[in-house]
Amino acid sequence: MPVMRALTKATKQALLTPGCGCWTAAIAVRTIGFSPRQVTSDASFHSVSFSEADHPKVLITGGLGQLGVGLAKMLRKRFGNNNVILSDIRKPPNHIFHSGPFIYSDILDYKNLREIVVNNRITWLVHYSALLSAVGEANVQLAQEVNITGLHNILDIASQYGLRLFVPSTIGAFGPTSPRDPTPDLCAQRPRTIYGVSKVHAELMGEYYHHRYGLDFRCLRYPGIISADSQPGGGTTDYAVAIFHDVSKNGTFECNLKPGTRLPMMYIDDCLRATLEVMEAPTEQLRMRTYNINAMSFSPEELAAEVKKQIPDFQITYNIDHVRQAIADSWPMNFDDGNARNDWGWKHVYDLPKLVTTMLIFIGSDSRLAHAN
Repeated sequence: MPVMRALTKATKQALLTPGCGCWTAAIAVRTIGFSPRQVTSDASFHSVSFSEADHPKVLITGGLGQLGVGLAKMLRKRFGNNNVILSDIRKPPNHIFHSGPFIYSDILDYKNLREIVVNNRITWLVHYSALLSAVGEANVQLAQEVNITGLHNILDIASQYGLRLFVPSTIGAFGPTSPRDPTPDLCAQRPRTIYGVSKVHAELMGEYYHHRYGLDFRCLRYPGIISADSQPGGGTTDYAVAIFHDVSKNGTFECNLKPGTRLPMMYIDDCLRATLEVMEAPTEQLRMRTYNINAMSFSPEELAAEVKKQIPDFQITYNIDHVRQAIADSWPMNFDDGNARNDWGWKHVYDLPKLVTTMLIFIGSDSRLAHAN
């Protein structure tokens, strides 16, 4: 019986909501078995370079999450509208459907994925389909199907057709035994969520396919990603997005993490630019296949204090969600991203004050801000 039939109506709705913490994309899941496809060890794989084609042809899975939509907009400006295809299993809003190519794609349907890659001459694949941390803990079987079985399909197809593959990882790939301040690229991980376990699995499988089959695998561990484009959708770091929506509505916010819970964060523009930069980086510059990236690190009380500088009557209260708090307490407090900065020139633009100002304006609290001033 399909897994989706066994889910409650509320759970289905949660899974069909675009995320805004680290990333998310709803996936229609069927209980199918995974049988690894044969990949010959002596095959010669390579990604199409700019010397072989004017531009890459990009497929983005899980494209209706806020990261997919934002990345598609950036890549279309750079490579041309028709060279970037968004895909998902949900019906896109009209403005997204008419903004550029969109195609239905279920990452658990191996044949469908292969047809898309072949028929559209895909050379880059950006794999954003995943269930986030809190949602994954409530639906472990579903998270296994989406985050692990789906990844296997992506890896096999990328290897067969010589694609350049990007799979994002996360601060959730670390665990309570990892160094937390700062957390280096290489250390003990041992996450305690299915989301984190699946991301460690993705990192290691990607590196294995790179060394075993020559797959051009690239991965960034995203911190919490903050964006004004969509509503929070199940991530532990989503409080840092929800706070701005609540400020816009009523000037108050109830936080589900403790005041001093420090986590690494990044504004979406920096995140998308880092993704493009690592995809364009020459292979010889990449000493690693998985890199930390970071921009800032703050706690709910520090974020609230920065908001109050611009909206003095803002009030924050705390109602701790113990599941999310336990997850946050096992995650890094600060990322060491020195390797990304040294190897391929990563550099963030948004710090905390600039982040707060930008979010207040984009979400619509600029009128409240003007009134306060």
